[in-house]
Amino acid sequence: MPNRARSSPVDDVTLARAFHVLAVVLWIGGVAFVTTVLLPATRNLHAPAERVVFFETVERRFGRQARVTTVLAGLSGFYMVVRLDLWDRFLSVEYSWMHAMVAVWLLFTLMLFVVEPLFLDRWLLARAEARPDATFGLIERLHWILLALSLITLIGAVLGSHGVLILG
Repeated sequence: MPNRARSSPVDDVTLARAFHVLAVVLWIGGVAFVTTVLLPATRNLHAPAERVVFFETVERRFGRQARVTTVLAGLSGFYMVVRLDLWDRFLSVEYSWMHAMVAVWLLFTLMLFVVEPLFLDRWLLARAEARPDATFGLIERLHWILLALSLITLIGAVLGSHGVLILG
C-alpha cells in the first residue's frame, strides 16, 4: 500500500477564522453581559453615589479580557485579509459588512486602548461625584449603543460571509 501524505482538514485560515470567532464571542458576549446584566444589577443594588465607582471597578476586570479579545480579533481578521488577499473587498459596497467589522473593531480598540485610559475613566468618576444618576445613565446609554452597533455588525457579517448581503 503506498504511503500517502495525509492533508490536514485544518489549515491556517481555518485556525484564524476559529480564533476570530472565539475572540468575537468573548468580546461581544462580554459587552452584552455588561450591558444587559451588570449595569441593571448595579442600578438596582447600589445607591446613585456608589454606582459608577462600583461599575468601574468591576468593568476594569472585563476591560482586560476585552483588550485581549479585541487584539485577537484584529490580528486574526487582518491575517485572513492578507492571507486570502481580500483587500479589494474594501472597495466594494457589496462587502460593507467588512467595513462595519473594521469600524466596530476600531471604535472598541480606540475606546479600550486610548480614550478610557487617557481620560474617560477619570472624567466619568469626576462627573459622577457631581451628577451620579446622570453619569450612570450616560454609561448605560453608551453601552446600549455599542451593543446595538456590535450586534447589527455581527448579524451583517454572518449574513454577508454567507453571501446573503452580496448584491451582485
